[in-house]
Amino acid sequence: MMAPRAEPAPESSPRASGIVVPIGVAGDDAGLVAALREDRPGAKAAFFQSYALYVERLVTHLIGFDRELADIVQDVFLNALGALHTLEDARALKPWVARVTTNTTLKVLRSRTRRAWMRLFRDSDDELRREEPAPDLDQDVLRALRGVYDVLRRLPADESVAFALRYVEGMELTEVAAACGVSLATIKRRMVRAETRFVAAARKRPELAEWLKGGTRWRNR
Repeated sequence: MMAPRAEPAPESSPRASGIVVPIGVAGDDAGLVAALREDRPGAKAAFFQSYALYVERLVTHLIGFDRELADIVQDVFLNALGALHTLEDARALKPWVARVTTNTTLKVLRSRTRRAWMRLFRDSDDELRREEPAPDLDQDVLRALRGVYDVLRRLPADESVAFALRYVEGMELTEVAAACGVSLATIKRRMVRAETRFVAAARKRPELAEWLKGGTRWRNR
């Protein structure tokens, strides 16, 4: 009697063999958005890897070195994923991410403003417990940087964010307006108020006064 013929073993699945499964995300933002909308495996991770450093940098430029940075960045991505349906042009993912980041950070700043009365119950050291920049940063630059954000924290949130987007992040006015979700005319008015308040406060701070003297932009303000 002949032995039964052995059937060929089924090919092992990519997961079982340890092969990396491509997620099918094209090398551009439109492909990434398509993958996110179709909920392809790995698409969310690809989104985070593509934009995490940009979001982290933008948040830091908006509010300075902050101990809640990681939480804010996480909220940005959660908000972005929840609002992906509002993105009309998939090719414009980066400016849209900038807008989500700006809106998320604005909410944080406004929340902190509402809770400002609680500072009465904190010791002075608590206000300084923020994530610090690189330790090898020039001390004069570090003092000036701290002074800038100390002034910005005292500005209305809308003005602080507009100022930081323009002069720290280096956006053009049209980009600032888009990130803030307002018209160019509105952002211009907001910038005038922000610059006036900032310069008035900065001139009273020794660590910033010399920097202002060294430039020409706000000399006559």
